[in-house]
Amino acid sequence: MEFATGALGTLLPKLGQLLLDEYNLQKGTKKNIEFLSRELESMRAALCTVGEVPPEQLKEQVRIWERDVRELSYDMEDIIDAFLVRVHGPEPPSKRGAKRFIKKMMGIVTKATTRHEIAQEINDIKERVKEVAERRDRYKVDAIIPPKTMVDPRIASLYTEAANLVGMDESSEELVTRLTKGAAPSTQKKIVSVVGFGGLGKTTLAKAVYDKLKGQFDCTAFVPVGRNPDLKKIVKDILIDLHKQGYMHCNLDMLDERQLLDKLRELFLGEKRYFIVIDDVWEVETWETIKLALVENNIGSRIIITTRKHEVAREAGEVYELQPLSDDILCKDIWC
Repeated sequence: MEFATGALGTLLPKLGQLLLDEYNLQKGTKKNIEFLSRELESMRAALCTVGEVPPEQLKEQVRIWERDVRELSYDMEDIIDAFLVRVHGPEPPSKRGAKRFIKKMMGIVTKATTRHEIAQEINDIKERVKEVAERRDRYKVDAIIPPKTMVDPRIASLYTEAANLVGMDESSEELVTRLTKGAAPSTQKKIVSVVGFGGLGKTTLAKAVYDKLKGQFDCTAFVPVGRNPDLKKIVKDILIDLHKQGYMHCNLDMLDERQLLDKLRELFLGEKRYFIVIDDVWEVETWETIKLALVENNIGSRIIITTRKHEVAREAGEVYELQPLSDDILCKDIWC
């Protein structure tokens, strides 16, 4: 991060040092220094943000702006170091190297002359900073958002061992019963919706039942949806899960949603007994689109959807409302 922000990390404290009374700078010069401090602090924050973005993802003008701010910070540090040396005597040169620094040091003059020169140089730097700040606003640098690696909170639920499913044995057995028995003929497609508020364990329960029953079906898929679904990705995920060897290396990105749905209906679901879990559906419209792929093939296919919305659960099929664990179960499992 030090490279990303140039000399700003060491420059800003030096600007603050110049405001001390011992340097007896003119009032106008102090105001310019205060302006520079505010602007450069803002630029430093922007550089830190830009530094978190891979260079190939930045526009060319932003990379140029980033370079110019660093160069400006090095120039300013040289000027301030030169002034401090004239007032206090020699100090080690700044990181831009001795050649430029020594050139500035030639011919020690009076402190009054030195103050006049620093005032002029600060004023010149102010104009450069204003120009760079205008470009920052023009390029919308402050609007840049570093990419974040989002971790789906449901991932842990997918890998919970069956032995660690606290208090879910009864729910698991009931859900299995609903899927495998009932009034409807066993050859008909059946959908059960697991509904409950967030964090209740719907995904964990669905995964446990999925693992228990998937060996009874020709093909299976467990596909997360989420609040902001990408329907094309959802259908792709179903295709890949149902036939991993056939589609792991295919370029499904070339197909649009309709083509993916057609492929799913024609090649797989129409001729095989399938078991699919559609996890975390938020909207009825999302379910209506996914449902288009889940054909009735009269060979006993089964579907679970999980949702926190009762209207989605009712629209999808038979509703199983997951209840919070009772106090008795909780106490038993933690030795109350």
